[in-house]
Amino acid sequence: MGYVSAVPVPQPRAGSASATGSRRSLAAALFLGAVGATVVLLAAGQVWAEGRAAVGGGTLPLDAQGSDVTGVPTALAIVGLAALVAVFAVRSAGRLLVAVLLALSGAGAALAAFLGASDSAALDEQAAKTTGDAAATVEALTHTAWPYVTVAGSLLILLAGLLALRYGKQWPTMSGRYERDGTPRPRKAPAVDPDRPEDLWKALDRGEDPTREA
Repeated sequence: MGYVSAVPVPQPRAGSASATGSRRSLAAALFLGAVGATVVLLAAGQVWAEGRAAVGGGTLPLDAQGSDVTGVPTALAIVGLAALVAVFAVRSAGRLLVAVLLALSGAGAALAAFLGASDSAALDEQAAKTTGDAAATVEALTHTAWPYVTVAGSLLILLAGLLALRYGKQWPTMSGRYERDGTPRPRKAPAVDPDRPEDLWKALDRGEDPTREA
């Protein structure tokens, strides 16, 4: 004759798995957003395009940094960093809007950098200033890999925004009133001085026993 065990079989804790997934998505978004913005800001200071301008029967080498070609990726990277911080300071619809802003910052920076990878306007302007001829253009134009590095960094910001859109509602806020699980922190009752009658009355008003020892 068989027996049925009354010992319950342990079940996996769904809440624990959810909390672990929330922490992982939070860490990933912070890492991707910070690294992506750093890459974009650093790449903006590198040479994106090179060429030559004809001057007095010879040629003069010219180059243009990313900030000369377009300032959009730099500006949007700064916006993305601000949105990455702000996403922890807001709740509900506000957090959703900030997450959308973060994702759009990455997408916009990537598009601007991609278009700037083949742009020659910055070098043409330098050629015109150098030669004194408003119609002068740059010759032997070449582009470096830095615009595409900027695109890669911008896509990291975009991924951070997508993570915020997908998992942001599970992330904690920076409010000091709440613990990590979102429950209010208990307030510590003020100390009662038995030699001060006003403290005794205040304790009674709060429903406390002023004669109880701490």
